[in-house]
Amino acid sequence: MQTTTLLAGIPAENASLFHRMPLSVGDPAAWIQVDGETTVIVRDIEVDRARRQLTANHFGSPGEYAPAGGLSPDRATATAQAVAEFLARKKIASIQTDRTLPFIFAWHIQQAGIEIAYNADLGVIDRRSKSDRELECLQTAQEMTQRAMELACRTIAASTANASGQLVHEGELLTSERVKAIAAQFFLEHNFAMEHGSIVATAPEVADCHHAGAGPLRTEVPIVVDLFPRDLSSRYWGDCTRTVVHGQASEEVKQMHAAVVQAKAAATAALRVGNTGDAVHQASTDVLLDRGYPLSRGTVTDHPSIQHGTGHGIGLEIHEPILLDDGGPEILPNEVLTIEPGLYGRNVGGVRVEDMVAATTDGPVVFGTLHQGLDWK
Repeated sequence: MQTTTLLAGIPAENASLFHRMPLSVGDPAAWIQVDGETTVIVRDIEVDRARRQLTANHFGSPGEYAPAGGLSPDRATATAQAVAEFLARKKIASIQTDRTLPFIFAWHIQQAGIEIAYNADLGVIDRRSKSDRELECLQTAQEMTQRAMELACRTIAASTANASGQLVHEGELLTSERVKAIAAQFFLEHNFAMEHGSIVATAPEVADCHHAGAGPLRTEVPIVVDLFPRDLSSRYWGDCTRTVVHGQASEEVKQMHAAVVQAKAAATAALRVGNTGDAVHQASTDVLLDRGYPLSRGTVTDHPSIQHGTGHGIGLEIHEPILLDDGGPEILPNEVLTIEPGLYGRNVGGVRVEDMVAATTDGPVVFGTLHQGLDWK
């Protein structure tokens, strides 16, 4: 017996739906597979474009599947009504769907007496192993991200320090906000967008590893720069972190940095097909623990500590399964993940170094060759 599969929502916002029907539209749509045949339902003005860009057996609009009482003037409701009517006409008794199905679709389908089964792997397993095209898209996104990273770090390194130790660039204070604006402008000029912002953070705020950073930057203090833009042409993400010190880094910061770089190398070496996310994380954590840094998951500390896991999946979303963390599952071929160990404390500041790595059958492949040091002059 064939299984009927439904993915629905707004393709421009729903990565699982976009992965099956890569059409960037901002209106509700549906991808339905019945007995091996695929039907795409989109707004009437998008049907011709869908036919040109997508591969499916049938294309239609909500108006073709109006129930007896007609369609709602609301687009989301009308599309959900049409999907329910389509399934009813096909005499479908049950469907499977994924974690992203909007409740409006579920409600109308259930009102039609159709059972909905949740498939936890749908939209997850099929997106974890990247196709050759997806690998190219991610490499392109990471290359642009690293170009912006080099611009940001060199801008910090080339600035001057005033009498108070604050950095000055082109006659004005160099702030976290200015560096983020420089990166954002670079991305805008190359058709990328920082949809979730970015991080340019220093002590004491960087003790919270996800603090975005604010205010003037200072000399001789580590500055964590984390850029994660989306390529607007492909919709795939880049993600890169470096730590830069203007002037002379302290011995404590140098030791932190050496430990993080060593932890990152150990995790990269462990990122092998068939190994687990748990093992990759443990390889990284073991290095940091051996160097004397404690775990402090969920707790901001004064002295350097380990606050988070080692990395995450990346693709059409910035954070995708799996996690390189405690309990992380088996790694699949051509899975792309970030590796980003870090140490953070209020007093001395933070250090994080991050790259994207593909787990291939020939071993880990790091995207890009950007240097990892503290000195960016």
